[in-house]
Amino acid sequence: MARTTPETGKVPADFWFDPLCPWAWMTSRWMLEVEKVRPVEVRWHVMSLAVLNEDKLDTLPESYATFLRDAWGPVRVVIAAQQEHGDEVVGKLYTALGTRFHNQALPRTRETIVAALEEVGLPAALADHADTDTYDAELRASHKEGIDKVGQEVGTPVIAVPGKDGHQIAFFGPVVTPAPRGEEAAKLWDGTLMVASIPGFYEIKRTRTQGPIFD
Repeated sequence: MARTTPETGKVPADFWFDPLCPWAWMTSRWMLEVEKVRPVEVRWHVMSLAVLNEDKLDTLPESYATFLRDAWGPVRVVIAAQQEHGDEVVGKLYTALGTRFHNQALPRTRETIVAALEEVGLPAALADHADTDTYDAELRASHKEGIDKVGQEVGTPVIAVPGKDGHQIAFFGPVVTPAPRGEEAAKLWDGTLMVASIPGFYEIKRTRTQGPIFD
């Protein structure tokens, strides 16, 4: 179903995330587990719930509109880190931010962002980008690359892998909690690729009965 690269012998899995999305965080932790049990290499990219919903703010509940306004800061910091320090820092910074935002429920403040930057050896000054549009063009380009693979009716995360027939397999999700581990992680990966690789397949869904369970 998915094609490995000759250089690594692994399937490159491109993963688009917004660091404030708790469901993307759950999926990302599953993908780290998938790397342990399948020949998969995750490549991290940013997308933005703020960008996705910027033309809908007037129609959204105020609580979610406030969340979206706050969402600009962290994703701007991540794209700035990528632009100034390379792709290899993106996944590490996402983990440092996500652990604080989601597992530790720390406030989405400059102090929290600076602590995450320092944990992964990045300069604290990158936190200044939370309030600037310096790399917004690059942020929007990364967002567009991911969302164009699946359409505007979804959110984050988006995952894309190369198919063996030359066509890319791309999908939103999966939305899952808690993040599966071991053989359960492998089964979910195999099954997701299987259904997503079928031409014309669009959706499996059921009502969520619980929120994200952070380990």
